[in-house]
Amino acid sequence: MSAAAIMFQGTGSDVGKSLIVAGLCRAFTRRGLKVRPFKPQNMSNNAAVTSEGGEIGRAQALQARACGVAPSVHMNPVLLKPQSEIGAQVIVQGKIFGNAKAADYHALKPQLMGKVLESYRAISAEADLVLVEGAGSPAEINLREGDIANMGFARAARIPVVLIGDIDRGGVIASLVGTNQLLTDEESSLIKGFLINKFRGDAALFADGLRIIADRTGFESLGVVPWFERARDLPAEDGVALDGAHYGASMRKTAAIKIAVPQLPRISNFDDFDPLRAEPGVSVEFVTPGRALPGDADLVVLPGSKATIADLAAFRVNGWEIDLKAHLRRGGRVLGLCGGYQMLGSKVTDPDGIEGQTPAIEGLGLLDVATRLTSDKTLVEARGIDRTTGAPVRGYEMHVGVTEGADCARPMLELGGRPDGAVSRDGLVMGCYIHGLFASDQFRAALLRTLRGDFRSEIAFDARVESALDALADHLAANLAVDRIREIANAR
Repeated sequence: MSAAAIMFQGTGSDVGKSLIVAGLCRAFTRRGLKVRPFKPQNMSNNAAVTSEGGEIGRAQALQARACGVAPSVHMNPVLLKPQSEIGAQVIVQGKIFGNAKAADYHALKPQLMGKVLESYRAISAEADLVLVEGAGSPAEINLREGDIANMGFARAARIPVVLIGDIDRGGVIASLVGTNQLLTDEESSLIKGFLINKFRGDAALFADGLRIIADRTGFESLGVVPWFERARDLPAEDGVALDGAHYGASMRKTAAIKIAVPQLPRISNFDDFDPLRAEPGVSVEFVTPGRALPGDADLVVLPGSKATIADLAAFRVNGWEIDLKAHLRRGGRVLGLCGGYQMLGSKVTDPDGIEGQTPAIEGLGLLDVATRLTSDKTLVEARGIDRTTGAPVRGYEMHVGVTEGADCARPMLELGGRPDGAVSRDGLVMGCYIHGLFASDQFRAALLRTLRGDFRSEIAFDARVESALDALADHLAANLAVDRIREIANAR
């Protein structure tokens, strides 16, 4: 473990750890260092496919991009993907390890530490600097035994820690000081500094707050990061963002095109919609449970799901099946992605109990296809064309199940010479297994023109993400003691 390393832990979830690490990955990479991200344990249904054919958290894929390298399964060796009554799917070094409920997983964690350290050694061997992201908070001391996500890993790998506090949610002094009070002396000794994130207003007014935190904890202040507005241009890690400001801004009342997305209980890979949200003339509305699908939507997109059968049942409970059929009667269009595509067929069967104890469920019947869930998981990057427009597409498959039926004779996509997806006879309903589809600029523009013939796309999405990462790196370099952070990492 020769590389310098430093770990960023938070006083809670959603304090901005992922973006702080992504920005520092880009900042240090631009200084000529070989930088790699690492997160021992992640819990998210937003995942990415790696070149090895495995999966990791979406945040670590973004951080790898910030470093200018391909994502690796070793950057996030343990990924938990919440499902239905069977608990969470446990992914270890990119592959399915099994399913576990919370209590069972806590008993399993000591066995996983070896894999975590193995992956850390692999990442460290190819880096000058490893930036490690914690999960949740080290103050969750009820989970201390067997911890692999925060201080348990920091102790095992002997890595210094920076503690992040989120001032936007209030109580940042108490959260930082209180976190320290709950740690053991050994854990507290690993924390070498703290930073304040999401500050709005004049940071000079918080000078006394920094002094109080430093006096009460003995931690060094490493800076105050002002609110970064362009965080909206970067993918969010988990479903917390769907309930906050990150996704609300795309509901534009004057937009030329309105797209509705039912917010399924176990929605996955919802960053699929970021390119559509970025279009100035498009409004993307995530429709929360208890609300009807809007009657004026041009397109309804059924998103990916980590539990297709359970989410399809929830779809019906919310009355969305009635809304969706009314939408089609008005001439609206429907697109299903991955689990959403499976829901559009006549039936979803689960003979092996992959998702739980429900062996089958009737589908929405909008495509003449049926899906059988299987234990094999498809994890592959994909490129091809949209069969209707000829526009190039790229993305990744991440699913269990095989979908077959008459409408598959009209595939939506062609990927490397093989068909994918299906289109209804009238062309109003279509579905496919590809995530990341809307990031393909030509495809996105062609799709939007089918909704409004005169629509002109204004976004080069990949360039937008790269620009946001550069802006984030500049933002952190201007407000954090970046050189001091590197010194702490080198002194481990």
